[in-house]
Amino acid sequence: MRTNFTLIIGIMCFILYTSLFVVQEGQRGIVLRFGKVLRDRNNKPLIYNPGLHIKIPFIEKVKNLDARIQTMENQADRFVTMEKKDLIVDSYIKWRISDFSRYYLATGGGDVSQAEVLLKRKFSDRLRSELGRLNVKGIVTDSRNQLMTDVREALNNGTSGDDDELLATATAADNAISSAVARVEHYYDDTNSSQQTVNSNSMAALGIEVVDVRIKQINLPTEVFDAIYQRMRAEREAVARRHRSQGQEEAEKLRATADYEVTRTLAEAERQSLIIRGEADAETAKLYAEAFSEDPSFYAFVRSLRAYKNSFKGNNIFVLSPESDFLRFMKLPVKKVVSNHQ
Repeated sequence: MRTNFTLIIGIMCFILYTSLFVVQEGQRGIVLRFGKVLRDRNNKPLIYNPGLHIKIPFIEKVKNLDARIQTMENQADRFVTMEKKDLIVDSYIKWRISDFSRYYLATGGGDVSQAEVLLKRKFSDRLRSELGRLNVKGIVTDSRNQLMTDVREALNNGTSGDDDELLATATAADNAISSAVARVEHYYDDTNSSQQTVNSNSMAALGIEVVDVRIKQINLPTEVFDAIYQRMRAEREAVARRHRSQGQEEAEKLRATADYEVTRTLAEAERQSLIIRGEADAETAKLYAEAFSEDPSFYAFVRSLRAYKNSFKGNNIFVLSPESDFLRFMKLPVKKVVSNHQ
C-alpha cells in the first residue's frame, strides 16, 4: 500500500513537472498543440510573457522565441550608384520579432538563421535599388541618413505600387518571402481566423520589424581605389611642380633684386670713394703748393732728391753728360773768390 502511494506521488510530481514551463526574461513563449499554435477565445495566437505557466503535458509543446532586438551583420557587398560607379558597402540591421505567430510559421518553427536569410535578401535588393538612385556624393553626405530611413520603411511596409522599376524585376528574395507568406496565409485560412491585412512584400508579413538600418563603411573596389589613388597622386605632383616653379620664379626675382641692390650699393660706394679720394688729392696738392710756394728753390731740391731716389733704385745704368741739369745738385758747390783790393 505504501509503495503504491509513493508511486502515485511520483507520477503526480512528474505530471506536474511536465505541465509547468518557464519563459525567461527577454523571451516570449508559443504553445503548440498537435503542431498548431494555441489560440485564445478570440482566435488570436496565445503569446506567453516571461514567468511560470501551465500546459497540457505530452500534448502541448512550448517554443521560446527571442523578443530582444537582434543585430545582423551583413557581409560587405558591391553596389552600383546612379553614376555607374561601384562601391563596397558594409552594413548591419537591427531587428526584432513583432508577430510571434507569423514569425514562427514563416520561418519554419522560429529558425533565426532562416529569418536572417530572408531579411538579408530583401535588404540587399532594397539597398541596391536605393543606392542606384543616388550618386556617390549623395551617398557619403547627408543623404545617407534619408537613404537608411527609406530602406527601413520599405522593409517594414513593403514596396509601394509606385515602385514600378522594382516591381518589374522579381527577385529571389521576393519569391522566398512569398513562399513563407503563403504558408502563413494557408494556416490562417485553415483555422478560419481573422488577421490584420499586411503587405505580403514587407517584413511585417513574416512577423519581423526592422528597428534600424545602418551603413558602417563605404569603400571603393580595389581596382577603382588604385586608379583614384594614382590620379590623386598625379594631381598632387602637378600641384607640387607648379608650386616649385612658382618658388623658383620668386627666388630668381629675389636674387635679381638682391644682385641689383649689391651692384648699386657697390657703385655708389665706389663713386663716393672716388669723390673723397679726389677731394683728398686736391687738398694734398693744395697743401703742397702752399708749402712749397714759400721757397721754390727748396721745393726744386726736394723734388730732385725724390727723382734721384726713384732713378737710382736697383742696378740701373744711366749715361748722362756731366753738364746735365738733372745732376746739378750732385756737383760740388763753386767757391766765391773774395777780392783783396777793398
